[in-house]
Amino acid sequence: MDRVDAIVIGAGAVGLAVGRALARTGRETIVAEAQTAIGQGVSSRNSEVIHAGLYYAPGSLKARLCVRGKQLLYELCASHGVAHRNCGKLVVATTTAEEGALRTLQDRAVANGVPVQWLRAREAQALEPGLHCVAALLSPSTGIVDSHGFMLALQGDLEQAGGMVAVDSPVDSALLGRGGQAHVVRLADGSEVAAPIIVNSASLHACDLARRFEGLEARFVPREYFAKGSYYALPGKAPFSRLIYPAPDDSWLGVHLTLDLGGQAKFGPDFEWLDAERSEQIDYSVDLHRADGFYAEVRRYWPGLPDGALQPSYSGVRPKIHGPGERAPDFRIDGPWLHGVPGLVNLFGIESPGLTSALAIAEHVTALLQEA
Repeated sequence: MDRVDAIVIGAGAVGLAVGRALARTGRETIVAEAQTAIGQGVSSRNSEVIHAGLYYAPGSLKARLCVRGKQLLYELCASHGVAHRNCGKLVVATTTAEEGALRTLQDRAVANGVPVQWLRAREAQALEPGLHCVAALLSPSTGIVDSHGFMLALQGDLEQAGGMVAVDSPVDSALLGRGGQAHVVRLADGSEVAAPIIVNSASLHACDLARRFEGLEARFVPREYFAKGSYYALPGKAPFSRLIYPAPDDSWLGVHLTLDLGGQAKFGPDFEWLDAERSEQIDYSVDLHRADGFYAEVRRYWPGLPDGALQPSYSGVRPKIHGPGERAPDFRIDGPWLHGVPGLVNLFGIESPGLTSALAIAEHVTALLQEA
């Protein structure tokens, strides 16, 4: 049986970042990926936004890892030539009733150490003439990034440090070792690899996979839920140069306008709880008619949206660990300090801002394993 120092399951942005960090500590590291290429899951279906860290409860993992991850991500983009743009974002109140939510967001941003600037309507409209609002928060550190370019950079660093990505290598289960014994990871083809460290970064599949870890108590695996968000593209020139978000509502940030690096605007995502119990049951098709509900929402801050302008683009699914009516929890980074299994870290509920936080999550996981 082959043996390595660490196995990371899942070659999305977070898994690659964790694998890179572990390899850089001198550990022989394999990132096992079920698909035939890196970044084909959640990481390929996001908005590619570099989040500033405005929304998350002060002191939470989401807040701390987003703010730290943003810094690390901008630094990596600069050092590795990854395409990105620090374009900024406006979070807008379109009625006076929404100004309170904007003030709360401003206070949270300050508590998280995130720069923001309160703008009156005419100040916001001076920046974005097509915008309708009564007030806005300017987030200057928000940006956009080529997520695939980012993941290629992570893979390059991983391999340079002696690690490797094993694509087309779905993990079936694991037998967790105790008393100093290594864990044994079983692949779907029947082969086995031993390692003292396993990091489960399987995103949509993380909970289901963790249930097949022999030696991990069931009470340490949350139930998974899936929430789909569809995006719709706006042909032609984008109406804004910055991202535009409405005032937030709990875990959903509303139908917002984002930009890609080619300058095209897209609106979304919407929010749809799925009945799927397993990730394999997810339908990623985008329903043209769901865009009907976007027009009124978007016209609250952009009255100039033409009828029939929105075209289906793509959808993504969030790996949630809470259901309808429940408040969004923090990231779950479960290690030996919780479940008692040496060398095992499960990453559960790593949804937004997971892409922004990836390098900081990797830093955090590596430090926790060093301590353990």
